[in-house]
Amino acid sequence: MGLYDSAKKQIVDTAQRLTQKGYLMATGGNLSIRIAGQGAFAITPSNYDYMKMVPEDICVLDFELKMLAGSRKPSVETAMHAAIYLARPDVNAIVHTHQAYVSTLALINVSIPALFDEQSRFLGRRVEIIPYAPSGTGLLKNTIAKHVRDHNNAYIMQNHGALCFGQDVERAEHNVEILEKCALSYLLAICTERKVTKIPLVVREVAFSKLRLDQKKVAAGTLDTGGE
Repeated sequence: MGLYDSAKKQIVDTAQRLTQKGYLMATGGNLSIRIAGQGAFAITPSNYDYMKMVPEDICVLDFELKMLAGSRKPSVETAMHAAIYLARPDVNAIVHTHQAYVSTLALINVSIPALFDEQSRFLGRRVEIIPYAPSGTGLLKNTIAKHVRDHNNAYIMQNHGALCFGQDVERAEHNVEILEKCALSYLLAICTERKVTKIPLVVREVAFSKLRLDQKKVAAGTLDTGGE
């Protein structure tokens, strides 16, 4: 098996599962995995049908965006993914989607407070809004890199979509699903026009401290992520 084959296959398998579940649609969004110990990452190609995608279609680049493998054009958001990996050594997988309920919050510029224990444990203190910047631009890359340093694992990109991280691709995939559940629940709760309750602050902080402990172990290379 080649150096990048495992990551390429994981990307295709995950992207197709997320497409079948409705989180990825058409050719929108993108997905990447850090290649452990290589200073590189694998990422989906630009504008290519996920259900037709095979491992050979996946692109591999270093953090200076030099192509190491693949013949297709990499995602337009490749620079954004590289910036996240450089800013967050605890992140080994990134999923960017245009999933419906999170995208609705992205349009009304509403962040998600700490609603559920599971949310705080895996997504962070709250799901913040990252201000709008045009897709595929240096402005977007720099804006994202600035905002993800708060150690949360999910964000809403204003007028764009969702961004989820994980210590491995399985965790990132699960975080996409947790985020959509939170977004739908919050939207429905807002529509009732009744007070939306949050989990107690102390519970949120305990859950978030467990997330931070995992992140520190990943960054230090002492947590087994089951990846490369």
